[in-house]
Amino acid sequence: MPRTWRAVFARFRALLRSDAAGVGAGFAALFLSSGGDLLAGLTLGSITGTLKELPGLLVLVPAAIGMRGNIFGALGSRLGTAIHAGTFRLSRRRDTLVGQNLGASILLSLSISLALAVLAKTIAVGFGLDDTISITDFVVISVIGGVLSSAVVLVLTVAVATLTGRRGWDLDNVAAPIVTAAGDMVTLPSLFLATYLVGVQWLTPIVGALCAAAGVIALIAGVRSRLPILGRIVRESLPVLVLAGAVDVVAGLTIEKRFDSFLTFPALLVLVPPFLEDSGSLGGILASRVATKLHLGTIESSRSPLRAVGDDVLLTFLYAVPVFFFLGISSDIAAAVVGLRSPGTVEMIGVSMLAGLFATCFSVLIGYYGAVATHRLGLDPDNHGIPIVTSSLDLLGAFSLILAIVILGLT
Repeated sequence: MPRTWRAVFARFRALLRSDAAGVGAGFAALFLSSGGDLLAGLTLGSITGTLKELPGLLVLVPAAIGMRGNIFGALGSRLGTAIHAGTFRLSRRRDTLVGQNLGASILLSLSISLALAVLAKTIAVGFGLDDTISITDFVVISVIGGVLSSAVVLVLTVAVATLTGRRGWDLDNVAAPIVTAAGDMVTLPSLFLATYLVGVQWLTPIVGALCAAAGVIALIAGVRSRLPILGRIVRESLPVLVLAGAVDVVAGLTIEKRFDSFLTFPALLVLVPPFLEDSGSLGGILASRVATKLHLGTIESSRSPLRAVGDDVLLTFLYAVPVFFFLGISSDIAAAVVGLRSPGTVEMIGVSMLAGLFATCFSVLIGYYGAVATHRLGLDPDNHGIPIVTSSLDLLGAFSLILAIVILGLT
């Protein structure tokens, strides 16, 4: 065995010995999230009729899914930091650390859902998709779908944080994959349910106006809140979440413009949600681990790039290999069960592994430098690391997936 590989293997064994439970929990969470996201992929394939009836809706899908992961992944990261610092306590009081975190997440969900509707319509028209649903339809689908899915993901995030705190697991290894997977699984059905409220002559405008008012009120309440932690989270998170939403909308446009390529082999469409989720989760794990170490002072942002978190980078790549291999096989099996055409098992694995290599390299760079940059700017990496990673990897993951499909000649 070459000396380099022996050194890598030795570091991996040392990492396992130092935190075997945490590493194992991370693997379990990633595999669980990959399996759950296959349901999101099958859901996406099953609503193609709705996507055709409501042109432009596909542009909103990655942004709506990503918003759930961005907001509640960041919540999980902040709660993970609180657990490490010994300040995590469940309480019904709004002014507690946990209470203010939950309140900020709710207000952000409402206000960003409204912002995503406006962004989706604006960017879709700006990039030449003139024949899209109206801004009112976008608002209704985005806000109602966001409320339904956020309620589920909020409860799950708090439950996971409580469980990991009691079991002594590292929430940084668990929160990102589970929360983002849950966001994927519940967001698509929620958006689909919300579509039943559009196109109704008198109901849609009323619901749209109420949704717009709720989003604006949530924005004002968050920005002007007298609760210090809640207000800081909202004010710090809003710019990066809006930027992340814009990036996710562009990711939706990327998929929309290559939609025919996916329809040639519909099994590839099943691969899209779990692939984007796993890419973001890997980067989210790294970003969360780096954020926690920056908070605790165990690493310094001024030290040599990446070397200080070498073990974390190694863990990210070691997570990626079995995860993307499993994803290629499981996507092919899931597609076969429901009768969707596949290019073949070997080809599905090849697409997943090759695209996964590209996406993991992106996730390491964005996860580390995103956390370090926000820390140097005096901002909270927990509020910015997850949104930066997940939104960037929605776009770069979509690009990686399409690039792998083209390289392997599956268009």
